[in-house]
Amino acid sequence: MTLRNLAARAVALIAVPVLLVALWWATTESSTDVFWPPLSTILGEFADTWFTGRLTSDVLPSLVRLLTGYVLAVALGVGLGVAIGSFRTLRGVLEPVLEFFRAIPPPVLVPVLMLFAGIGDGMKVLVIVSGCVWPVLLNTVEGVRGLDEVLRDTARCYRMRPATRLLRLVLPGASPQICAGARQALSIGIILMVISEMFAASNGVGFTIIQFQRTFAIPQMWTGIILLGLIGIVLSALFQLVEARALRWYTGLRKVQREG
Repeated sequence: MTLRNLAARAVALIAVPVLLVALWWATTESSTDVFWPPLSTILGEFADTWFTGRLTSDVLPSLVRLLTGYVLAVALGVGLGVAIGSFRTLRGVLEPVLEFFRAIPPPVLVPVLMLFAGIGDGMKVLVIVSGCVWPVLLNTVEGVRGLDEVLRDTARCYRMRPATRLLRLVLPGASPQICAGARQALSIGIILMVISEMFAASNGVGFTIIQFQRTFAIPQMWTGIILLGLIGIVLSALFQLVEARALRWYTGLRKVQREG
């Protein structure tokens, strides 16, 4: 990729965000509405709000809950998805149950989980798991079901061991679908992290935003919303780096197919 292409790509990536920020700044600069303060006021409160103690007392606990729930959801979704996608009988038995539970919005489960898991971090992690597991699970099932039958037959002919078949055929073959589900789960996890912290919590980004709203600290509330957006951008960028490394073979194959 040439320097000119890199520059064009960089401009394309930042053009819309810069335009939106400029539009927000211009439309609110002379605002006197207490609920819609100027962006300059919000940005002026950002550092004092989040970098003077709340980084360790609120932001880090939220990220720990998010990453814990997300990792558990990915592990559970991939494990169950491989099993369900590999065995037709198991898929036929579990599919109606999975469709039922998938249709239940995870925020509705918060009061139920509070009864069984209390109001601590365990409940919040379970809320994140309950929402993040479905994209990973369903995409894994479809990825395993979509494996090339020729490759399956070849593995049987060579009498590959189940563990070898799983590591060398099933997981690599389904990895594009798994990554797609994991990418969706990440955005869902951020939403559920905030929702879970709005119920019976004592710290966290979601809890702090609600406290700002209840005390009419509106500029500080907006800083929390901006912080969540920045967290989403950073986590998405990190995920793309991991995904690009894990799927190098797939992107290379697609490139060869397009050029051919």
